[in-house]
Amino acid sequence: MPSTAPTRTSPPTSRVVAVEPVLPPHRYEQEEVSEQLVPLLAPEGPRRRLLHRLHAASGVQRRHLAVPLERYADLGSFTATNAAFAEVGLDLAERALKGALAGAGVAPEEVDFLLFTTVTGVAAPSLDAALVVRGGLRPTVKRLPSFGLGCAGGAAGLARVDDYLAGHPDQVGVLVSVELCSLTLQHDDRSTANLVASGLFGDGAAAVVLAGAERAAGTPGWDVLASRSRLFAGTAGSLGWDVGSSGFSIVLAPDLPDLLAAELGAEVDALLGERGLDVAGVQRWVVHPGGPKVLQAVSGALGLPEGALAPSWDSLREVGNLSSSSVLHVLAATERVPGEHALVLAVGPGVGTEQVLLRAAA
Repeated sequence: MPSTAPTRTSPPTSRVVAVEPVLPPHRYEQEEVSEQLVPLLAPEGPRRRLLHRLHAASGVQRRHLAVPLERYADLGSFTATNAAFAEVGLDLAERALKGALAGAGVAPEEVDFLLFTTVTGVAAPSLDAALVVRGGLRPTVKRLPSFGLGCAGGAAGLARVDDYLAGHPDQVGVLVSVELCSLTLQHDDRSTANLVASGLFGDGAAAVVLAGAERAAGTPGWDVLASRSRLFAGTAGSLGWDVGSSGFSIVLAPDLPDLLAAELGAEVDALLGERGLDVAGVQRWVVHPGGPKVLQAVSGALGLPEGALAPSWDSLREVGNLSSSSVLHVLAATERVPGEHALVLAVGPGVGTEQVLLRAAA
């Protein structure tokens, strides 16, 4: 049904001109991953049976991993996993950056602003500092590394690069997301949250090139129209990491889908209402594939028609949940029909939601 609400028009502040999703080469069927992880997480008894049930119910059929599957038995320390993150993550970031710039027809030295986001590894200097050299960016590029936004980092990153370009309409900004979730696996942690995470998350990266309104003139892409962020009080313990000597232990409360079901409709209405739109006026839904229950909660809260979240379900099935990179992979797979609206939506620690409203440029 077409939207009956009038659309308020105002000039977009930036345009997404290229999206480049990348994956590591080590690809495995879900059953292979499950069998390899059983000795590390639940070698016997009821927890082993639970692991297999959770993996089977994850909606994930295959995943790409940062390192060969047989190496995970030896990656028991934070020192080892974080070193692997720095090595593999930089390679993926370089592939994504160079691919996105080539797709946009932008030379590396033309990039003015670089936002790097991750929640699965740490480094100082951050990976984006090395990426400047590896990617051929000029040494005066403005950098902003981000850690802690989690699965919402891809959507938030789009919004923050757009914020920068609103004040620099003749410049180019790049968002790079790298998430190697498999490297956060906690050996001998038999908690349900760790078992769920071991079957849900995959590894990948993505880069997005955005151009300010003046720079973007005449180029195809997605115009950025608006964004909205929201933190929900009292939910800090529902999603995130417990950081300790072994690295990042997953915090994943079972009531997250209930929160989305209760709160998400009003949040989306608030953003769309600012533009004179409603849910029916959005043709494409770029939703973070956080898992079957999350996607079901989003669809139910918004009253979306069947098939509206097909690209998100496809991404979940083929690569798993890639944290902040996931929503960017879904955006890359989203059909762009001039004049149609798309809503980028992701949920991360806080608990917080991030939304970005796009319109396909004519």
